[in-house]
Amino acid sequence: MKLRRPLYIGAAAVGALFLIVSLTLFFIPDRELQALATRALQREGYTLRAARFGKAFPLGVRAAGLELADERGPLLKADKATVSLALLPLLTGKITVTGAAAIGAGHVTGEYSLRDGAARIEMGGIRLEDLPFIETATGARAKGVAALQGSLKGKGKGVGGELKLEIRGANVAGVKIGEIPLPDADYTRVQGVVRAGGGMVTLGSFTLEGEGLYVRLKGDLPLATPPGDAPLNLTLELMPKPEFQERQKFVFILLTKYLTTPGHYQIPIRGTLAKPVVQ
Repeated sequence: MKLRRPLYIGAAAVGALFLIVSLTLFFIPDRELQALATRALQREGYTLRAARFGKAFPLGVRAAGLELADERGPLLKADKATVSLALLPLLTGKITVTGAAAIGAGHVTGEYSLRDGAARIEMGGIRLEDLPFIETATGARAKGVAALQGSLKGKGKGVGGELKLEIRGANVAGVKIGEIPLPDADYTRVQGVVRAGGGMVTLGSFTLEGEGLYVRLKGDLPLATPPGDAPLNLTLELMPKPEFQERQKFVFILLTKYLTTPGHYQIPIRGTLAKPVVQ
């Protein structure tokens, strides 16, 4: 009997908290929720637009026609998106935020725990042309279908975990690092593993297999706040076949100083994540 009483008290407290939060959310007008989200993102340098914005049962918000942008332009567009508190973790005193979005024909799902920073993300069927941040941030044009999955845990420089990326049928054009152009190419497969641990982010294996061109990116960068300030220590390797190199002769002439052996270029990438430069 003595053991049951604390359980009853705990259950009652969680139930009361759930009821208070639910009622509070219920009585806030949808336009006020959107204004609150907009102001929160503006403090971080982002703008939020949505065709529709409102509450999602039982403890969440949802939007349709969502667009997130910064001063450079649009970064993310979603047909539908939902963010909510997970109920089962809440019953044990853990606050876990879950999210889901429909982007074109693809989807993104994820969750994040405020207690220990544990995060999980899964993305599938996403067309690169439906991700505006690629062109906004890099000026490049990209096509292909991407899938991503992984998990992270911890906060700040204590984050650890792994993300795996795969892209099928990729086409990448107009890529520049600083003022140095890279060759346009079709890639049958792009795959990579990014690992975090010990205050560093490491590219364990990141390769692009193309018709006439093989590309490998390797290196690391420290975890930093904000992430865009992280200094880069990366090397981009290009291994073109002679016929591919001949078709894009002008680009490879500009890359001549990075030729290490015939058909093998090694390009050091420095600067920061926000402003990479070729050394």
